[in-house]
Amino acid sequence: MRQISLLILLIAMAAVAPTASATDAPRYNVLLIMADDLRPAMGCYGDAQARTPHLDRLAARGVRFDRAYVQYPVCNPSRTSMLTGTRPEHNGVTGNGTFFREKMPGIVTLPQLFRQHGAAAVSYGKIYHAGLVEGDTENRLLDNGKSWDEAKMFRPTKLSNSGPRRNLTGGKLKWCEVADLEGGDDDQSDGQTAVQAIAAMERFAGKPWFIGAGFHRPHDPFVVGKRYVAQFPAGSLTLHRDPADATPLFKQSLGGGAFEEAFKQFDDRDRMDFLTHYYAGVTQTDAQVGRIMEAMDRLKLWEKTVVIFVGDHGYHLGERGWWNKNTLFDRSCRAPFLLVAPGVKPAVCRSLVEFLDIYPTVAALCGLTVPSTAKGTSLKPLLDDPARTIHESVLTHITRGPNASGSGLRTDRWRYIEWSDGSAELYDHDRDPEEWHNVATDAAHAKTLTDMKARLAARR
Repeated sequence: MRQISLLILLIAMAAVAPTASATDAPRYNVLLIMADDLRPAMGCYGDAQARTPHLDRLAARGVRFDRAYVQYPVCNPSRTSMLTGTRPEHNGVTGNGTFFREKMPGIVTLPQLFRQHGAAAVSYGKIYHAGLVEGDTENRLLDNGKSWDEAKMFRPTKLSNSGPRRNLTGGKLKWCEVADLEGGDDDQSDGQTAVQAIAAMERFAGKPWFIGAGFHRPHDPFVVGKRYVAQFPAGSLTLHRDPADATPLFKQSLGGGAFEEAFKQFDDRDRMDFLTHYYAGVTQTDAQVGRIMEAMDRLKLWEKTVVIFVGDHGYHLGERGWWNKNTLFDRSCRAPFLLVAPGVKPAVCRSLVEFLDIYPTVAALCGLTVPSTAKGTSLKPLLDDPARTIHESVLTHITRGPNASGSGLRTDRWRYIEWSDGSAELYDHDRDPEEWHNVATDAAHAKTLTDMKARLAARR
């Protein structure tokens, strides 16, 4: 009887024991840096208008993925997909109003995986998409206590009535307000994110860690420091102009709603204000990344840390008259992705990759077993040989209201878009890299259209 009681006690102890031991701790630390609404508007991606010296320096240390695609071109679904390793059309998170634990209560997120193996995990700024609310609700939406030991989102500085400020849409969409603020970076939320991330690096010396640093800029409202706006004087930026015969952005049944109507009201002053403050916001984020890189230098962390930098999706800056994300064109679906890791040689990778691949890649680099729920593919083969191919196609999903949805499939040459009403679009990147002309009804491409339709069906 005593032996049975002892056996029961041992089983109970095993049930509450830590899921990992010191011997299977992560091989490296992880620093995940995210910028909100950042398309590849960076010098290292060939954008001559951008001012991003620190991000360019970071890219030179590791692998720059030139064709990295998100699984949903909106903040919450994209971040949820990347950090859980699941697709939006499968996990049910297809909007900014759904907390992923409501759909996947038991999912093991990427930072949670590191916590399970003994690492400290902390998040500052916007890593998960969460409303800036007080108390327990904020902790819950930031997944504090599950993904993170500590998670904090800092409140953006409120727009001042005294400074240069203009609502671009007559008060209908307040996110278009712009403000050139006085004061230092630490007066703003993104400066606080950098401060706290650096302090965490110092605090966790000798202990494995996973630190998330999420910056709000260049997301609207465009609250940026004057010194960053001053780097883009009049004449330094050029407004985009669509070709006259460009395929329309939206079909009538899948319109852009209030956003589309607001953008139609823009004049060139509005457009230039928007463009200037977007690029100034990129430069402001670049400066915060530079502060973190200086801390990495000072603390000698490069040989101990995997660094991931991403924008959470792409963005239109006037292409097709659109000043936002949430489309299935490359401008919205393609985002910057830099990876720096010990032993990984600097390179440029042109292979198609998905943000879904980040979870298994980071886990593999750090010697951790990837949960079966994570559906991406490790990019380690591309780190050894950037010319290799691991995906013949990449997939992005989107919804339009409660009854319409679309899928975008990108191959090396083609972009195929299929909507829930059965309509389709086809763009030839060899001849039309900006996707101006839909050739889905061109008889010369009938075979390609059939092939792409079959590929999409197979991916689903």
